[in-house]
Amino acid sequence: MPQKLKLASAQSRTLSTTQKTLHALEATTKRAAAQGIDIILFPEAYLGGYPRTCSFGAAVGARAPEGREQFLHYFHDAVDLGDTPAGAGQDWVERKLELPRGKKYRGDGVREKLERIARETGVFVVTGLVERCAGTLYCGVVFVCPKLGVLGKRRKVMPTGSERLIWGFGTASTLRAMTTEIKGVKLTIGSAICWENYMPMLRQSLYSQNVNLWFAPTADARDTWESLMRTVGCEGRCFVVSANQCVRKKHLPEWITGGKKEGKENKEVNGPLQYKEEHVPRRSSGRRKSTICKTDEGHEICIPIREAENENAAQPNDDHSAIISSPPPFVDDALNVDPFQTSATPQAKSSSEGKEFVSRGGSCIISPLGEVLAGPLWEVEDELLVAEVDFEDCERGRLDFDAGGSYSRSDQFKLSVEGLELAPPPF
Repeated sequence: MPQKLKLASAQSRTLSTTQKTLHALEATTKRAAAQGIDIILFPEAYLGGYPRTCSFGAAVGARAPEGREQFLHYFHDAVDLGDTPAGAGQDWVERKLELPRGKKYRGDGVREKLERIARETGVFVVTGLVERCAGTLYCGVVFVCPKLGVLGKRRKVMPTGSERLIWGFGTASTLRAMTTEIKGVKLTIGSAICWENYMPMLRQSLYSQNVNLWFAPTADARDTWESLMRTVGCEGRCFVVSANQCVRKKHLPEWITGGKKEGKENKEVNGPLQYKEEHVPRRSSGRRKSTICKTDEGHEICIPIREAENENAAQPNDDHSAIISSPPPFVDDALNVDPFQTSATPQAKSSSEGKEFVSRGGSCIISPLGEVLAGPLWEVEDELLVAEVDFEDCERGRLDFDAGGSYSRSDQFKLSVEGLELAPPPF
């Protein structure tokens, strides 16, 4: 008898505040519920944000003060789930940890909000997040059941590259798979975060637990990600759901870009000049004016502005120079300026600023034989990928390959993981 469920990958991006992102998560989950979706995955670091392009002012042997200010912003955006630095495991899941005096729960209430969203929508929610615990940030994933609340949480064991500057290291014991049942379908759930999926022994630790539903929240928007997800599905004979954010440069937070809000002094996008709108007419001719530009050091630069004989006539540009009617502030794309315009004016240049993608997405859903069921989705914002799947396909695939069973030759090859039992969890 078919064991069918509807899976969804949410290609959603982090918004300007964690509260707004939580509201967006709730709205997306409600939209998923209206489509009959049973399980939904949100991307890596969805709550708290993935600080793409940010250096945090760090170089080998040096940290700049502005980088510390960036980290302060990022620290405040992270969520507090009420766990301990070492990770309290089942004691945290079962709410056995001591409560703060006068409070009903540990943390900042995000855990409780996620549980309410899952309960009210009937959708099993899995989301990437940045967890704040004591003085350290962790990249994690939390699993939220509509009936039982949080089933578990894990922290990324190996941050990649510069992520190691801002994220702590999780423990391998949190790789323990979880079991649940949805609509009579028995699920053994596991997750590898982003490039953890490139770690063969980590993958094997999940295969050994007989996982049939694999979540891969990621920040990797390269074409090669799809082939890795197909490998995981084929190796593990499991369904794989991967979610990534689709983000334009203009969506990055101001504490990363250094952008200015309206009403503040404008600064040229690609240069050090600060413009002050001082239009000084030249006495020798009523046809030529100048714009005074001041540098950070206070030096003045005079830029001539050519005017037509008739102000209503089109202005020729015989010398191909830039014609500036006023010092150009940053031009928001709400002005609908053609980003492919070839004019050399600073205004035309700035009109396309921020529209380029810093993450193209690439979310996908993969079958137990490595087939692509949905996606990958490129350069599409705020979209749901949906696939209805039959979990008996996992057993069908194990006719000829079982990475956690006989095919693994566990009598010849041994793998041990600190704090983790490599056997299927009891159902």
